[in-house]
Amino acid sequence: MAQPVPEKISFPNEEEKILEYWKKIDAFKTSLKLSKGKPRYTFYDGPPFATGLPHYGHILAGTIKDVVTRWAHQSGFHVERRFGWDCHGLPVEYEIDKTLGIKGPDDVAKMGIEKYNAECRKIVMRYSSDWENIVTRLGRWIDFENDYKTMYPWFMETIWWVFKELYNKGLVYRGFKVMPFSTACNTPLSNFESGQNYKDVVDPAVIITFPLDDEPNVSMVAWTTTPWTLPSNLALCATGNTYILMEARLESLFKSPEEYTVLDKFKGKVLEGKQYKPLFDYFVHLKKETGAFKVLCDGYVTSESGTGVVHQAPYFGEDDQRVCLRYGVITKDMDMVCPVDSTGKFTDPVSEFKGEYIKDADKKIIKKLKEEGRLVHQETPLIYKAVSSWFVRVEHAQEMLLANNAQTYWVPDFVKEKRFANWLREARDWAISRNRYWGTPIPLWASDDMEEIVCVGSIEELQKLTGVTDIKDLHRENIDKLTIPSRLGKGVLRRVTEVFDCWFESGSMPYAQQHYPFQHKKEFDDSFPADFIAEGIDQTRGWFYTLLVLSTLLFGKPPFKNLVCNGLVLASDGQKMSKRKKNYPDPLEVVHKYGADALRLYLCNSPAVRADNLRFKEEGVRDILKDVFLPWYNAYRFLMQNVERLEREEGISLQYSPVKMGTTENYMDRWILSFTQSLIKFVRAEMQAYRLYTVMPRMVKFVDQLTNWYVRMNRKRLKGDTGADDCLHAITTLFAVLFSMSKVMAPLIPYITELMFQNLRLLLDPKYIEGKDTRSVHFMMIPEPREELIDTHIEASVSSMQSVIDLGRIIRDRNTLPLKYPLKEVVAISNEPGMLKDIEGLQSYIVEELNVKVLTTSMDKEKYGARLHAEPDHKVLGLKLKQHFKDVHEGIRELTDSQLMAFQQSGEITVRGHKLEEGDLRLMYKFDSQQDVKHYDAHADQQVLVLVDVSPDQSMLDEGVAREVINRVQKLRKKAKLVPSDDITVYYKASPDLEKIICDFSDFIFSTIKQPMEAFPIPAGLNELIREDQKIKSSTLDLAIVKRGGGGDEASLATSAKPAATSETLPPAPVVKGVQPNCRYVNVQLCGSPCQEGVTGSQQATVLLENPAGEFVLSVDQLKEQVQSVFGVRGRKIELYTDASCQTGLSKSSDISSLTTKTLYASPAMGSGTKPTSVTSPICHFANLEYTNPAGKPCKGMLLLENPRGASCTVQQLLAQVKVLLSQDGRQVKLYGSAGKKQEISADSVTDVLALHSQNIHAAVDSTEIKAIFKSQHVKTCIFETISITLKLAEKNKKESPMLTQCLLWMLLTWLLQFFVILPFSQAGADTLEIRDAI
Repeated sequence: MAQPVPEKISFPNEEEKILEYWKKIDAFKTSLKLSKGKPRYTFYDGPPFATGLPHYGHILAGTIKDVVTRWAHQSGFHVERRFGWDCHGLPVEYEIDKTLGIKGPDDVAKMGIEKYNAECRKIVMRYSSDWENIVTRLGRWIDFENDYKTMYPWFMETIWWVFKELYNKGLVYRGFKVMPFSTACNTPLSNFESGQNYKDVVDPAVIITFPLDDEPNVSMVAWTTTPWTLPSNLALCATGNTYILMEARLESLFKSPEEYTVLDKFKGKVLEGKQYKPLFDYFVHLKKETGAFKVLCDGYVTSESGTGVVHQAPYFGEDDQRVCLRYGVITKDMDMVCPVDSTGKFTDPVSEFKGEYIKDADKKIIKKLKEEGRLVHQETPLIYKAVSSWFVRVEHAQEMLLANNAQTYWVPDFVKEKRFANWLREARDWAISRNRYWGTPIPLWASDDMEEIVCVGSIEELQKLTGVTDIKDLHRENIDKLTIPSRLGKGVLRRVTEVFDCWFESGSMPYAQQHYPFQHKKEFDDSFPADFIAEGIDQTRGWFYTLLVLSTLLFGKPPFKNLVCNGLVLASDGQKMSKRKKNYPDPLEVVHKYGADALRLYLCNSPAVRADNLRFKEEGVRDILKDVFLPWYNAYRFLMQNVERLEREEGISLQYSPVKMGTTENYMDRWILSFTQSLIKFVRAEMQAYRLYTVMPRMVKFVDQLTNWYVRMNRKRLKGDTGADDCLHAITTLFAVLFSMSKVMAPLIPYITELMFQNLRLLLDPKYIEGKDTRSVHFMMIPEPREELIDTHIEASVSSMQSVIDLGRIIRDRNTLPLKYPLKEVVAISNEPGMLKDIEGLQSYIVEELNVKVLTTSMDKEKYGARLHAEPDHKVLGLKLKQHFKDVHEGIRELTDSQLMAFQQSGEITVRGHKLEEGDLRLMYKFDSQQDVKHYDAHADQQVLVLVDVSPDQSMLDEGVAREVINRVQKLRKKAKLVPSDDITVYYKASPDLEKIICDFSDFIFSTIKQPMEAFPIPAGLNELIREDQKIKSSTLDLAIVKRGGGGDEASLATSAKPAATSETLPPAPVVKGVQPNCRYVNVQLCGSPCQEGVTGSQQATVLLENPAGEFVLSVDQLKEQVQSVFGVRGRKIELYTDASCQTGLSKSSDISSLTTKTLYASPAMGSGTKPTSVTSPICHFANLEYTNPAGKPCKGMLLLENPRGASCTVQQLLAQVKVLLSQDGRQVKLYGSAGKKQEISADSVTDVLALHSQNIHAAVDSTEIKAIFKSQHVKTCIFETISITLKLAEKNKKESPMLTQCLLWMLLTWLLQFFVILPFSQAGADTLEIRDAI
């Protein structure tokens, strides 16, 4: 039995419960056990640092990884998911240096590497438990127990193996190169690493003079942002197109032309080779030795900044080094001009600033230059310097890298083809060594002169070479002291001091996480390359790059097949998220407030999945709850309510099996099933292509289609209003859709799908789930699309219907006409006959959804005088056209309907020589003044034009008010926390005008709220559940709700002081003087259920099988409906039986006439019978009725004076019965005790209605009003004018159109004959004679 679903839900709280449930069943490990033996799907997880908490970038990438790997698992693969940790590197050491106040290598030496690394080891997993808690709370399934850490010895051993493979291939060398250098960390950085985690600082920009040797009064003016490199200046560089000061850069020195005079202009090439006076004398000797201190030319100097002349310090800049090498200012084998040590302090021969940190020296250098008159201008620290490092050769492999990249599949594709491919084309040799301590040591043992080098590739090899056994850890403190005997007689070989760049470690993770090749060799070989990886776009120069470089150099193939690259998550203002600025909400607070599913869906449905940037907004997560989850949850809740109701009232239990799910006749059922299967087909195809950015919007749209269209338009069916069979079809359809989509959407939103699945699975057919583990939706497979249920024509038809409804709603909103108020007509106009046919086929839905009386379709727009009209967007076009705007504006006004229709289709149009596009024009519909269509308003899309008659009449306004009453009742029920199955009575008190509307629309109101609504006062002994005063327009409405059937203070009407339904058998009405009823009838006894809906009296009733005699004979179904109505059990399962034991049911083919005078037994279930009765006369008091019908035929009918037995009617209720018989809803009728309109029966004359039992009474239409009308002079005039005009038309056309003349005369004759001859002689003609006499 499915569990009740609460009305209100806290998604975060439910997620916490689901987490506990997953722990209880060990869901993740269980899923891996269930998939064991299935094809492997390999996933690599890039290792994050655990020195900080996860941010939204981690959460986004982690969610993408989780979605894809969950999908792979539910698609029939075995997916291992191991979490990894990046434990080494500068981020960890930087934290320690900051904490312990370490400034450089000397401080580490004093402390000792062993203690330093011990401190690093302490903090490396500082936030690991927080990571695990947060990642788990976000719903991600990944193995933390079987994780990998880059500091594990077995992981480090594989790093050594990777390095030795490269070393043996001749791909490792030691060299000097100008590289990014961190003075804080005393280590070089790779060319890609400097852009990853390290930031440049703002340097002072200065402009310096360099007097020419041959013209001391003429100076080159050069620009630099690194004054500390000026002591190492060896040359100047200008572009071939510049001047001593580039003309284009005059603004860098002068504010206006008045401040300078141009003496000469010449090409920069003219300056090539000219020598100048050095700024400092430290390296002046190079002027003679290498030709330093001269002007060089190169294209890298641009006009974008500076003066167009750049100072050259070749050992602190890559371009500087390249240009100076080309001109011979420096050579590769000369001593470096690099007077800066590894801590960023000046060394000899820069004696004036020796020992000073370079950035601190900036100010002193600038001051000195100013004093010497060399400083011209000053505007208001990674540095670049030449260092010794170990490199992996990459430049030679550019073509291989590009070829392997071409074998991979990226989403989105442009990142691979542009950003990443461009980076590969410029690939440079990779500096893999770091002058640090906490990392995997580079396994090179070398002699002091570096001429003998041994590369070690494993722990076993190291033990053999050193003779030291039991090596368990490979960090520096454990192996730096180990030496290897020289084979060349050079004493002992010692390990080089460097450690690996942590990117080398993360790039090696595919092999190191498996301890390849020392373990799991076959498993790795079978599953490499990986099926899938994912990270942010910033990893194109990081992890993606290092993975590809190493796999290409090692194996000659790419490391992965598929890659999803996400964009960056920024703060709401577009800036980078900053803890200091506090410009973003804490991720865990967002999860606690809205739930992990909402955050996951928000991120995966954002531009970030397309590698664009996302501006994170908390309200976006909130809107996911409001617009997606709550509607979806309410649809699920509505389903479960009606599943329970169907079982309780009809005895029908749902046991769902997709195998049994065949086609249905209901159009909307077929549509939602088709839509769902098409969606499954689409999602499977797109997920196979890793396009999450196309999948997520379609899934969100599905929720809208399900809740705002299918459920909304089938509420009555789902609630059982159209019968049990149809209800079961609708419920089964909705169940099938929710069940399928819970599995499809489970990888994306694992919590809410699990929540629903846990209840839905209780309604599955045991045969369907036999042999399946249904403890979790995540153990289920993604369903295959069922092609036989897909009908694209139905989907297109419903889409057309939705267009009409949406456009109609827009028109209503524009005219402030709420849907509660009915309108006369909606017109759908299209040039497509097929579309109009589809719309006509679904008119019942359109009419109901738009609350209009009539739908009209047409292909003739001109018939309604509707034409397109365009207005320019003044702001957009004004900026675009400027002085041409006025002319084009006039041209826009002259555009014809056909031109604008073409513009609608193509999206562009040329007006007065200017091309206009979508957004430049606003299109609207206008109506021709000659046509009488002022009451229409219009709106259109590209397929259909919709017109709505927006002029309501009074009856429609009244119906709208009745709908408003229903709305207030339903809201009050909700406020009282009642559910639809609760039996209640609604009591009301209203102002006179509103009370009349409630009475006139009582059936309509009841059919919606399914509960009785009665006027105050509330009977004594009943307590109100809730009561409120309401205001509907200018009317007042006092509503109160009393619960029935609850007992105690909330006693139902059945136990109140008011006459109640009771199982007590009352005696039948007596037979008076043998009077027999005019009509055939049956008596009915209600068994096993009390009367409902506020019906009073006993459980005995009389139902007329015809009325009047011989007319309107009931069918079996109609008889059942009458029984349900009499006892107030509409919407509940009731069967009719011919025996008191309720064993023999009444079939649909039963002969109604044979039932006359018999007693039937009504019961919700077979066998719940009662004592038999032998009554053969009507159980209820009755009166026979005589009247003349509108056609003048005398009729004999029957009025029931009570029903059920004991619930007496009022005179007003008798008159209401007569109105129905006489078909006189809009006119007054009267009852008389004898013929000839004598002895009028009214509330004043009859105090006890039952006293009329067995009497013969008469009914007639009250003609007082119509006689008064005909007596008026105005009506007399109208009649005579009609006769006169008809005769004149006949006279005028007797020659030209004799047929028309004959027709007119015949019509006039017929009317006169009917009115003055036939009617006066009929029984109904008495009133007509009086009217004729009045005329």
